[in-house]
Amino acid sequence: MASATSNTVDAEPGGADVHLPDTARDLVKILITGPFGVGKTTLIRSVSEIRPLHTEERLSEASARVDDLAGVRDKSTTTVAIDFGRISLPGGIVLYLFGTPGQERFRALWDDIAYGALGALVLVDARRIDASFDVLGLVEESGLPYAVAFNTFPDAPRHHTPEQLRAALDLEPTTPMVTCDARETNSSADALLALVQHLIDHHPPEPR
Repeated sequence: MASATSNTVDAEPGGADVHLPDTARDLVKILITGPFGVGKTTLIRSVSEIRPLHTEERLSEASARVDDLAGVRDKSTTTVAIDFGRISLPGGIVLYLFGTPGQERFRALWDDIAYGALGALVLVDARRIDASFDVLGLVEESGLPYAVAFNTFPDAPRHHTPEQLRAALDLEPTTPMVTCDARETNSSADALLALVQHLIDHHPPEPR
Protein backbone atom coordinates (compact mmCIF):
# COMPACT_ATOMS: atom_id res chain seq x y z
CA MET A 1 0.00 0.00 0.00
CA ALA A 2 1.24 3.46 -0.82
CA SER A 3 2.53 5.68 1.98
CA ALA A 4 1.35 9.24 2.54
CA THR A 5 3.90 12.02 2.54
CA SER A 6 1.92 14.99 3.84
CA ASN A 7 2.64 16.20 7.37
CA THR A 8 0.02 18.96 7.47
CA VAL A 9 -3.70 19.23 8.06
CA ASP A 10 -5.30 21.36 5.38
CA ALA A 11 -8.08 21.37 2.89
CA GLU A 12 -7.95 18.66 0.26
CA PRO A 13 -6.84 19.75 -3.23
CA GLY A 14 -10.46 19.44 -4.30
CA GLY A 15 -11.48 22.18 -1.86
CA ALA A 16 -12.93 20.21 1.09
CA ASP A 17 -13.57 22.53 4.04
CA VAL A 18 -11.44 21.96 7.14
CA HIS A 19 -14.21 23.40 9.34
CA LEU A 20 -16.82 21.20 10.97
CA PRO A 21 -20.07 20.82 9.03
CA ASP A 22 -23.10 22.69 10.38
CA THR A 23 -24.82 19.36 10.97
CA ALA A 24 -22.16 18.18 13.47
CA ARG A 25 -23.82 17.08 16.71
CA ASP A 26 -21.69 14.38 18.35
CA LEU A 27 -17.88 14.57 18.17
CA VAL A 28 -16.28 11.18 18.82
CA LYS A 29 -12.62 10.23 19.22
CA ILE A 30 -11.82 6.84 17.68
CA LEU A 31 -8.54 4.94 17.66
CA ILE A 32 -7.37 3.21 14.49
CA THR A 33 -4.95 0.61 15.72
CA GLY A 34 -3.28 -2.64 14.74
CA PRO A 35 0.16 -4.12 14.23
CA PHE A 36 2.99 -2.69 12.16
CA GLY A 37 2.22 -2.50 8.44
CA VAL A 38 -1.47 -3.44 8.67
CA GLY A 39 -2.83 -0.36 6.83
CA LYS A 40 -3.80 2.14 9.53
CA THR A 41 -2.32 5.14 7.71
CA THR A 42 -3.91 4.01 4.46
CA LEU A 43 -7.38 3.66 6.02
CA ILE A 44 -7.29 7.12 7.59
CA ARG A 45 -6.12 8.64 4.33
CA SER A 46 -8.89 6.88 2.39
CA VAL A 47 -11.78 8.19 4.51
CA SER A 48 -10.63 11.54 5.89
CA GLU A 49 -12.57 14.55 4.63
CA ILE A 50 -9.61 16.78 5.50
CA ARG A 51 -6.06 16.24 4.43
CA PRO A 52 -4.84 13.83 7.12
CA LEU A 53 -1.90 14.44 9.39
CA HIS A 54 0.78 11.77 9.13
CA THR A 55 3.94 11.46 11.20
CA GLU A 56 5.80 8.96 9.05
CA GLU A 57 9.52 8.40 8.81
CA ARG A 58 11.54 6.10 6.61
CA LEU A 59 12.56 2.79 8.13
CA SER A 60 16.22 2.76 9.01
CA GLU A 61 18.71 -0.07 9.41
CA ALA A 62 18.43 0.37 13.17
CA SER A 63 14.64 -0.01 13.15
CA ALA A 64 14.89 -3.04 10.87
CA ARG A 65 16.61 -4.86 13.74
CA VAL A 66 13.63 -4.34 16.08
CA ASP A 67 10.63 -4.21 13.71
CA ASP A 68 9.35 -7.52 12.39
CA LEU A 69 9.16 -7.06 8.62
CA ALA A 70 7.83 -10.55 7.95
CA GLY A 71 4.95 -10.18 5.52
CA VAL A 72 5.58 -6.45 4.96
CA ARG A 73 8.94 -6.47 3.21
CA ASP A 74 7.84 -3.76 0.78
CA LYS A 75 7.06 -1.28 3.57
CA SER A 76 9.56 1.60 3.66
CA THR A 77 8.00 4.01 6.22
CA THR A 78 6.42 3.81 9.66
CA THR A 79 4.22 6.02 11.85
CA VAL A 80 6.27 7.37 14.77
CA ALA A 81 3.59 9.37 16.63
CA ILE A 82 0.03 9.50 15.27
CA ASP A 83 -2.05 9.70 12.14
CA PHE A 84 -5.06 11.98 12.32
CA GLY A 85 -8.13 12.41 10.15
CA ARG A 86 -11.81 13.30 10.33
CA ILE A 87 -14.97 11.88 8.81
CA SER A 88 -18.60 13.03 9.13
CA LEU A 89 -21.22 10.30 9.32
CA PRO A 90 -25.01 10.47 8.93
CA GLY A 91 -26.90 11.73 11.96
CA GLY A 92 -24.45 14.49 12.82
CA ILE A 93 -21.74 12.12 14.09
CA VAL A 94 -18.20 13.31 13.42
CA LEU A 95 -15.34 10.89 14.03
CA TYR A 96 -11.87 12.13 14.89
CA LEU A 97 -9.56 9.32 13.84
CA PHE A 98 -6.29 8.81 15.70
CA GLY A 99 -3.95 6.20 14.24
CA THR A 100 -1.51 4.62 16.68
CA PRO A 101 1.98 3.22 15.99
CA GLY A 102 1.93 -0.55 15.78
CA GLN A 103 5.33 -1.40 17.26
CA GLU A 104 6.00 -2.42 20.86
CA ARG A 105 8.63 0.31 21.29
CA PHE A 106 5.90 2.97 20.97
CA ARG A 107 3.77 1.45 23.73
CA ALA A 108 4.51 4.41 26.03
CA LEU A 109 2.40 6.59 23.69
CA TRP A 110 -0.65 4.40 24.07
CA ASP A 111 -2.19 5.94 27.19
CA ASP A 112 -1.80 9.48 25.85
CA ILE A 113 -3.29 8.66 22.45
CA ALA A 114 -6.11 6.56 23.91
CA TYR A 115 -7.17 9.20 26.45
CA GLY A 116 -10.74 10.32 25.74
CA ALA A 117 -11.39 7.75 23.00
CA LEU A 118 -14.80 6.06 22.93
CA GLY A 119 -13.75 3.04 20.89
CA ALA A 120 -11.16 1.46 18.63
CA LEU A 121 -11.09 -0.12 15.20
CA VAL A 122 -8.44 -2.84 15.24
CA LEU A 123 -7.03 -3.70 11.81
CA VAL A 124 -5.82 -7.27 11.36
CA ASP A 125 -3.74 -8.89 8.62
CA ALA A 126 -4.96 -12.45 7.98
CA ARG A 127 -1.46 -13.38 6.76
CA ARG A 128 -0.03 -12.79 10.26
CA ILE A 129 -2.86 -12.97 12.78
CA ASP A 130 -0.50 -13.50 15.69
CA ALA A 131 0.95 -10.01 15.11
CA SER A 132 -2.36 -8.58 16.37
CA PHE A 133 -2.34 -10.20 19.81
CA ASP A 134 -0.33 -7.47 21.56
CA VAL A 135 -2.50 -4.67 20.19
CA LEU A 136 -5.71 -6.49 21.08
CA GLY A 137 -4.32 -6.95 24.57
CA LEU A 138 -3.70 -3.22 24.88
CA VAL A 139 -7.21 -2.38 23.70
CA GLU A 140 -8.79 -4.86 26.09
CA GLU A 141 -6.65 -3.65 29.01
CA SER A 142 -7.79 -0.10 28.31
CA GLY A 143 -11.43 -1.16 28.50
CA LEU A 144 -12.21 0.38 25.11
CA PRO A 145 -15.05 -1.16 23.10
CA TYR A 146 -13.72 -2.22 19.71
CA ALA A 147 -14.43 -3.78 16.36
CA VAL A 148 -12.04 -5.88 14.28
CA ALA A 149 -11.53 -5.33 10.55
CA PHE A 150 -9.51 -7.73 8.42
CA ASN A 151 -7.70 -5.69 5.78
CA THR A 152 -7.96 -7.60 2.52
CA PHE A 153 -4.41 -7.85 1.22
CA PRO A 154 -4.26 -9.50 -2.22
CA ASP A 155 -2.24 -12.49 -0.99
CA ALA A 156 -4.20 -13.00 2.23
CA PRO A 157 -5.47 -16.57 2.78
CA ARG A 158 -9.10 -17.06 1.78
CA HIS A 159 -9.81 -20.48 3.29
CA HIS A 160 -10.46 -19.37 6.88
CA THR A 161 -14.09 -19.25 7.95
CA PRO A 162 -15.39 -16.33 10.06
CA GLU A 163 -15.73 -18.74 12.98
CA GLN A 164 -12.07 -19.78 12.66
CA LEU A 165 -10.91 -16.17 12.50
CA ARG A 166 -12.99 -15.21 15.52
CA ALA A 167 -11.63 -18.18 17.46
CA ALA A 168 -8.03 -17.38 16.44
CA LEU A 169 -8.39 -13.88 17.92
CA ASP A 170 -10.42 -15.11 20.91
CA LEU A 171 -13.11 -12.51 20.26
CA GLU A 172 -16.29 -12.17 22.26
CA PRO A 173 -19.45 -13.07 20.32
CA THR A 174 -20.62 -9.45 20.49
CA THR A 175 -17.39 -7.99 19.06
CA PRO A 176 -18.01 -6.90 15.44
CA MET A 177 -15.72 -8.55 12.91
CA VAL A 178 -15.71 -7.32 9.30
CA THR A 179 -13.46 -7.25 6.26
CA CYS A 180 -12.39 -4.09 4.51
CA ASP A 181 -10.04 -2.75 1.88
CA ALA A 182 -8.23 0.12 3.62
CA ARG A 183 -7.51 1.71 0.24
CA GLU A 184 -11.21 2.11 -0.56
CA THR A 185 -13.23 4.95 0.97
CA ASN A 186 -16.57 3.15 1.12
CA SER A 187 -15.06 -0.05 2.46
CA SER A 188 -13.16 1.77 5.20
CA ALA A 189 -16.22 3.84 6.09
CA ASP A 190 -18.30 0.66 6.42
CA ALA A 191 -15.78 -0.71 8.92
CA LEU A 192 -16.04 2.48 10.96
CA LEU A 193 -19.84 2.32 10.80
CA ALA A 194 -19.70 -1.21 12.23
CA LEU A 195 -17.75 0.15 15.19
CA VAL A 196 -20.11 3.11 15.67
CA GLN A 197 -23.15 0.83 15.58
CA HIS A 198 -21.47 -1.39 18.18
CA LEU A 199 -20.91 1.63 20.42
CA ILE A 200 -24.54 2.69 20.03
CA ASP A 201 -25.96 -0.81 20.62
CA HIS A 202 -23.79 -1.93 23.53
CA HIS A 203 -22.31 1.20 25.02
CA PRO A 204 -25.00 3.91 24.88
CA PRO A 205 -23.95 7.40 25.96
CA GLU A 206 -24.78 8.49 29.49
CA PRO A 207 -27.69 10.94 29.83
CA ARG A 208 -26.57 14.55 29.67
